[in-house]
Amino acid sequence: MHQLASASLASLWDEVSGTQPDPDLWVVIATLVAALAVVVPHRPWRMARNAVTIAHEGGHGLVALLTGRTLTGIRLHSDTSGLTVSRGKPHGLGMILTAASGYTAPPLLGLGGAALLASGRITLLLWLATALLVAVLVMIRNAYGALTVLLTGALFVLVSWLAGPQVQAAFAYAVVWFLLLGGVRPAFELQAKRSRGGAGDSDADQLSRLTNVPAALWLFLFHAVSLCSLIGGGRWLLEL
Repeated sequence: MHQLASASLASLWDEVSGTQPDPDLWVVIATLVAALAVVVPHRPWRMARNAVTIAHEGGHGLVALLTGRTLTGIRLHSDTSGLTVSRGKPHGLGMILTAASGYTAPPLLGLGGAALLASGRITLLLWLATALLVAVLVMIRNAYGALTVLLTGALFVLVSWLAGPQVQAAFAYAVVWFLLLGGVRPAFELQAKRSRGGAGDSDADQLSRLTNVPAALWLFLFHAVSLCSLIGGGRWLLEL
């Protein structure tokens, strides 16, 4: 029995960590077009932005833990906003990194996903994404947030277990394109809000108070990370 279990685990690990064939170029381009159709128009973006918020708040939470802060909980709201609460020193490097990780998390996740896809590790990407969603779900502290993360995670599980290789590949590429493209738009939305005098307590403004660096420079950092991730990840996905 022990040998059978070990063999099964070894086989599962080989399947997860192994490589899969790259999809045809037309699939990569079709998933790019699909992601653009979700991110650019206002109405589909209004719904899909919840997924970016999960990555945004998850980034805050992960960095808070990595820097030694105590993560209290994460809330996701129906207006696509979110809130991550952690305890620790209200200043210092840990707090700065935690505040800076929100807007940079979605594009950096997309860049990491593009690296995995470029190396042919489609299954590993799907499993890692599912694991990250489970970790976020544990820290959710409101019903809407729990439902959103649960439905997103269920979609990844269904594709990972029930779909064929071609569907898995198309889904994985669509998700990564969405993170890369969807990671660009929130920084522009924040810039537009700030130009109208809103979003006075945004991540950029919090970082400005923590570091005495103008919020506009932090906003520039968000733009730089998202655009560089899109360029680099896009080149990997298109095999340029």
